[in-house]
Amino acid sequence: MRRGTFREGTVDYAAVGATRAPDLMHYPPEHSIPAEESWRIGSGEERFRSAGEALLSWTAQRAAGLQLSDVRPAAGDMYTGVSFDADGVPIAPSRSHVEQRYDAEGTPLVAPGMTLRVRGRVKGMRADAELRVISVTEERRRIGFVLGTVGGSVVSGEESFDIDWRDDTDEVWFTVRAFDSPTSVMYRLPGMVRRRRRELFSRYLRAISPLYATPV
Repeated sequence: MRRGTFREGTVDYAAVGATRAPDLMHYPPEHSIPAEESWRIGSGEERFRSAGEALLSWTAQRAAGLQLSDVRPAAGDMYTGVSFDADGVPIAPSRSHVEQRYDAEGTPLVAPGMTLRVRGRVKGMRADAELRVISVTEERRRIGFVLGTVGGSVVSGEESFDIDWRDDTDEVWFTVRAFDSPTSVMYRLPGMVRRRRRELFSRYLRAISPLYATPV
């Protein structure tokens, strides 16, 4: 198991880690709009491993049409182990060093504390932002991470991405959770945040699911 979390006052929202809260959809952070979708993407360990590798190499973001730049690993030790228990109570993190890994092209894989910039468009509107990796989870049957906005985005908030290999059914599920608060005037119009979120969720699914061809 490898789990890492980074928590500092550098993101532009207060409820850091709230996408991990079991009651997110019922009690989202104030003034934010929550969203959650889960899709069955196959079964078995091979499907789980391949989906997890794709997730940690930024496939969901890249295939969603977002360009990554200025990907910077965090310096020094990270916080590890933060999570929520079955009752939704936060489990305190411990401090540990997490080794940074890279893909074949030399791009850093997802790691706690990392920052990056993304550029792109969603439904014809810009989706530029600076993001921070809040946490990373690598367990025997779960791989995932949490991204939070630092600034320069049309919304302020957080996304979590998880690949789960279920013990009871052998099925592999891809889950994305998020909460968004609009910062752009355009996205304060009724329905715009939800419209943006639906499009992003659809793109993420196409990136990770074997039912779709992943763009290079």
